[in-house]
Amino acid sequence: MATNETRKFPGTYLFDSKMAKKGYGLNKMCYSFNEQAARDEFNADPEAYCDKFNLTEAQKQGIRDKNIITLLQEGGSIYYLAKFAGLLKINMQDIGAQQTGMSVDEFKAMLERNGRGEV
Repeated sequence: MATNETRKFPGTYLFDSKMAKKGYGLNKMCYSFNEQAARDEFNADPEAYCDKFNLTEAQKQGIRDKNIITLLQEGGSIYYLAKFAGLLKINMQDIGAQQTGMSVDEFKAMLERNGRGEV
C-alpha cells in the first residue's frame, strides 16, 4: 500500500489541516465545555453561545439538530465533540450508531458479534 493512499470508511471523515481550519470555532467552543460556567452559558442560550465562537450556519444547524455527524463534516474533531456529546448525555456508542446508520441497540449488538466485549 502506498503511504499516500487514503482509505474510505463509511461514517468517518478525514480531519486534516483544511478541516481543522474549518472547524476552529466549533472545536474551540466544544473545548470550552470543560468549564461548568461555559456549559451553563451554553444551556442558557445556545444560539448566542454559538455566535460567540463565530460558528457557521451549517455548524449552528448541527448544534441545533444535535447531529454529531454533521459536526464532523463541518470540521469538528471527535475529541472536542465528545464534550458537546456530554452535554447531550450521549456517549460514543450513540455516536457510533449515528455513524453507521444503526440504532444504538443494533450498534451494541454488532460490537458484541464482532468480539468487542461488554458494551
